[in-house]
Amino acid sequence: MMPATEARRVNLIREQRLTGEAPVFVHPQWQEQFPWLLQATTGRGAEPGFDLACYGGGPAAQVMKRWRTVRAATGFDAVVHALQVHGSRVLHHDTVCEGVLLRDDADGHVTTRANLLLAISAADCVPVFLADPIHRAVAALHAGWRGVVAGILENGIAQMQRTCNSRADQLHVHFGPAICGECYEVGPEVHEALGLEVPTHNTPVDLRAVLTRRALQAGVAAANVTVSEYCTRHSGRTFFSHRAGDSGRQMGLIGIRGE
Repeated sequence: MMPATEARRVNLIREQRLTGEAPVFVHPQWQEQFPWLLQATTGRGAEPGFDLACYGGGPAAQVMKRWRTVRAATGFDAVVHALQVHGSRVLHHDTVCEGVLLRDDADGHVTTRANLLLAISAADCVPVFLADPIHRAVAALHAGWRGVVAGILENGIAQMQRTCNSRADQLHVHFGPAICGECYEVGPEVHEALGLEVPTHNTPVDLRAVLTRRALQAGVAAANVTVSEYCTRHSGRTFFSHRAGDSGRQMGLIGIRGE
């Protein structure tokens, strides 16, 4: 999955599914280390699938019913999500409104407010989670290759520095379930855009390895970076995969628990 040189620099983890109706997978180390936060990635669940996409995810009543199940499973009444455009805009949120709040044109969210669940959708792209245990700040970022090129990770870190007084060397970063470097075959133009050696033909690229290097270059400590072992395409029926022909989306979720 990860190149050996990168794998030696970060911790590979395998998310664990919580018990209950909602297919919610959590980072076991973070769950133990940071009891003040909730971090999770939803799965596809039973057929016809636990699709949480607010834009094109099926009949609104069914989507909202699934969101109510997630809110009950996580204990968060308020959720913020946005129409994602494969860009680098990261929103800071300091208010909490009950229900699911939809914003326009953003691929990342940051907050220090408790009881607000940040949500990004993915189905091969990388769900990126950032946690600052010193200032109790969190972020969720959506990173496809275009977003990586646009600097979504760097903008997320910068937004936490500006609005939460975070320091890069104190951040913990997790790259969640996404398509792996064996399955994600792309053209030479993508390799070039990502600053990689340009092949002569379509060749696989590992976005989580690229993001790991960018995190380390931004000042995140290697010991604080973890990468999911899950490949969305390899994992059978656990997660949605766009490359495997799925139209559904899982959600990357992170939030600060209430007192």
